[in-house]
Amino acid sequence: MANHLSAKKRIRQNKKRREHNRQRNSRIKTFIKRVEDALNDGKAKDAQDAFRSAMSEIHKGVTKGVVTSNAADRKISRLNKRVKQLALAQ
Repeated sequence: MANHLSAKKRIRQNKKRREHNRQRNSRIKTFIKRVEDALNDGKAKDAQDAFRSAMSEIHKGVTKGVVTSNAADRKISRLNKRVKQLALAQ
């Protein structure tokens, strides 16, 4: 356990920040799941709407420092590719 006041404060801040980051990550995963569910159901319009909101949420994760920009770009790119394939198939 830390003895210095600054170290104790840092422990408190890290705990709070970890909770925020976990909530942000969970929210991003939920939005991605919504897109994947729409893709699996074959609903192109719903998939496009869900993709837009997921993309926004992923970008928010990048701004908050929860997701790296490369990881975010990769996730968005892969989702977009699947959404476009579904739209072209219909």
